[in-house]
Amino acid sequence: MANSAEINEIVSDFSRVYILTILHEGPVHGYQIISRFKKVIGKEVSPSLVYPFLKQLEQKGLVTHTLKPVGAKKRKVFELTIDGKEFSEQLFKRFSELISVALEPSLEVCAHCGCKVYEGGYTERIKDKELKFCCIHCAASYKQSLGVK
Repeated sequence: MANSAEINEIVSDFSRVYILTILHEGPVHGYQIISRFKKVIGKEVSPSLVYPFLKQLEQKGLVTHTLKPVGAKKRKVFELTIDGKEFSEQLFKRFSELISVALEPSLEVCAHCGCKVYEGGYTERIKDKELKFCCIHCAASYKQSLGVK
């Protein structure tokens, strides 16, 4: 079983991925990252994770910053570089593939159109078989193709 330090390291890696997601949406200052993180994830992210990570990204040429007035203060506004955008898109693609593998066992396939249904859907008994559809319209089309009312 993983100890709490290992769990914190894993969670901070996911936090970094989400910070990249925020940066990918457009220019932001550090406090905006912290606020958006809390709003979407529902948990605090430590400034001691955010700011060193931004510095690390900047050192690797993935992020740049400019000083811009925000209210009465000047803040560092961070933005992904072209390399940073390419990097984050590659990372998101890999992350998406991992999530797909994790979700695949819980997906059901619509009996009519073949789309994958993660949650919800529509179930109907047709010719003594319980079938899963993405929606009531696919169920109706399926029944029509069988000549069933």
